[in-house]
This record gives sequence, structure tokens and C-alpha cells, in this order.
Amino acid sequence: MTAGRTERVCFLLQLRRDRIADYLQAHQTVWPEMLAALHDAGWRNYSLFVRPEDGLVVGYLETDDFAAAQQRMARTDVNTRWQAGMAEYFEAGTPDADIRPLTEYFHLV
Repeated sequence: MTAGRTERVCFLLQLRRDRIADYLQAHQTVWPEMLAALHDAGWRNYSLFVRPEDGLVVGYLETDDFAAAQQRMARTDVNTRWQAGMAEYFEAGTPDADIRPLTEYFHLV
């Protein structure tokens, strides 16, 4: 990562089809301490999108250093608790462990 440059990160996750509505309901109120931890770890402009037909989740965020931001979140108790609660909604693994950033190949400013 180049100093002073924002890293844009986009990733995909897959929800279990039978849990899509429950997952969306769980995000109606995100714990304030989780929001604070994300902010403190350097996750900015973080958005999640879902394709309701099949549960494809698209995540997007901006940060100075994604690997460092992930490590900071992994060290928090609130993230451990949140991920444990979210795991039941996903087809495989825990959400954090399944994040594999997509390769950005074009960006119009």
C-alpha cells in the first residue's frame, strides 16, 4: 500500500438461503461497540449489499491498510462475539475468515 493512499476493498460472502431474512434482521441494530471497534480499527465507508434471491453478500470498505485493519478487529472481544453470532447465517466458516478481497482493475474518479 502506498503511503497516504486509501485502499478500497470489495469482497463476496455467501449466506445460507434459508437465513437471508434473519441475517438482514440481525443487522437492523448493529451493536454500538461493534461500530466503534470497526471505526477504531480503520474501517471507513463500510457497506454491505445482499442479492435477496440467493444470499450473495457484497462488502465494500475503505481503509489505509486492510491487513492491519483486519488484525486490529480480530484482536477485539466484540468482533469475536459478533462473528460467532453471524456464523450461523453463512454457508461455510465464519464471515471474517472467508473475506477474500476482489482485485480492483478499474476505477473512475
